[in-house]
Amino acid sequence: MGVPAAVRSKAVAAGAGWWLDELPALLDELAARWAMSIGPAYSEGTEAYVAEALTADGRPAVLKVVVPGPDPGARHEATVLQLAAGEACAELFDHDLDRAALLMERLGPSLFRLGLPIGERHRILCDLATRLWRPAPDCGLPTGADKAAWLIDRIQTWWTELDRPCSARAVAHAVACAGRRQGAHDDERAVLVHGDIHEWNALRAGKGFKLIDADGLLAEPAYDLGIMMREDPVELLAGDPLDRARWLADRCGLDATAIWEWGVAERVSTGLLATAIDLQPIGREMLEVADRLALSWRDG
Repeated sequence: MGVPAAVRSKAVAAGAGWWLDELPALLDELAARWAMSIGPAYSEGTEAYVAEALTADGRPAVLKVVVPGPDPGARHEATVLQLAAGEACAELFDHDLDRAALLMERLGPSLFRLGLPIGERHRILCDLATRLWRPAPDCGLPTGADKAAWLIDRIQTWWTELDRPCSARAVAHAVACAGRRQGAHDDERAVLVHGDIHEWNALRAGKGFKLIDADGLLAEPAYDLGIMMREDPVELLAGDPLDRARWLADRCGLDATAIWEWGVAERVSTGLLATAIDLQPIGREMLEVADRLALSWRDG
């Protein structure tokens, strides 16, 4: 049983080294409980141990066991998958929230593996997002305001703990953008959003695609498109960075400013997290882009 390096780093950083020691026994327990065989682990994981599985009735599946931490990631992901019921997201076969374990439909290669052009990737991701967005009041998921507050706290904390790997101006820019999105949250207009839509989380499903690894929020739809602003940071600077926000806004009928602001906050947060767990070069790239964009930023 091989645990990917990024997952091992995540567990150690979260103070969950004990989980790495107990994981083999936990996998044996889940295999017996769900009458499945567990195959090799996927190497791309960062937040969870993910492996191929085969159910007793022969269905190809994926077993995901999330690294323990303060955030109820498995619970939120299960909620999203239950609400989606196989629409735009992988089907959920079973789950054990006490052990942060999910058994899901096995899908094909990701958009990243397929190597599709960035424009085509964005069209596919936008279509998946709009299929998922739906009212989901009282489902227990955190709100967009909660997420914005979390981003503000994490950006400031990680920046200090990591000895300031990007400029103070980039941090101030991200915090201001997150603060505006926090103030703009409206419970009555919030919908179920995936929370982490990008090319690694969209996998081939028959002739189409489905999403995996949902974070789950009740937020303005622009949040999901802000993740697309965060990704592909090098390509973002190839032209006018605002063009991507405008295109996403036109495609989905949303506000380009909201998309841009979520992207700014997410880019710095993710760049800092990637630096913390040594996920490079993406961490450096995101923070370098954040620095460059912040140079031309004027608040208000």
